[in-house]
Amino acid sequence: MGNEAMFWSDLFLTPFLTGLGLALTLPVLGCFLRLRDEWLAALAYAQVAAAGALLALVLGLMPALGGMLAAGLAGLGKPLFSRRLAGGAAFALLMLAGWAIAVLLAANQPLAERLGHALFDGQLYFADAQQLWLTAPWSAFACASLFVMSRHLLLARVYPDHFRARHLRSWPVVIGFDLIAALTLALATMTMGVMGGFALVFVPAWIVFRRAGNWRYSIVISGAIGALAYLLAFQLALWLDQPFGPILALLLIITGLVIA
Repeated sequence: MGNEAMFWSDLFLTPFLTGLGLALTLPVLGCFLRLRDEWLAALAYAQVAAAGALLALVLGLMPALGGMLAAGLAGLGKPLFSRRLAGGAAFALLMLAGWAIAVLLAANQPLAERLGHALFDGQLYFADAQQLWLTAPWSAFACASLFVMSRHLLLARVYPDHFRARHLRSWPVVIGFDLIAALTLALATMTMGVMGGFALVFVPAWIVFRRAGNWRYSIVISGAIGALAYLLAFQLALWLDQPFGPILALLLIITGLVIA
């Protein structure tokens, strides 16, 4: 079977569609995280999600459920941690805790070891229809929510007194964004791996923030970079018979360095 036929077969079409929505959503999310100086949160949520997935597997539960629950709790607790730990320390500690728990579980539980490799290597090709039906609606919901919250998130960043002057509460928007970010990163970790998802969050936003003339341009171009890198990485990793996550990360790194 030729490479083109393999790509469009059901065996690989389902994983491709599973990651496509996330490849469009994660760069947009990365722009908001970079705007808020919280890009490290992407790696923290991903590590926490990986630890939650492995812990759920050990307890006999669905790994995806455990990963999303752990990341969701981290997102809900983020405002409390951020107030007590300034300078991004909260995200660094979350990242280290998630990594430590995940490595210990993988090292001491045979079942967790195999899943741990998949989570960190980014084995997208094992995604099934259940993951597709989970990620596709969520990606659409996350993009729509970010569009609706965009104005409020921008105001909260560039004009923080806006809500206080108009006697409005900013915490629903902030907590809503934190939850969307955490759950989206959890799903990305389950499909693309920890570093693959982080690469899509960090690199496209980093590129457009160096070049973009306005906010809308940043959003559009970052999504385009993520989608093109995803398409090329999927085909290249399939052709070379290599894990998807590292191929995606290297392509994004090369793209970023060339443009920068």
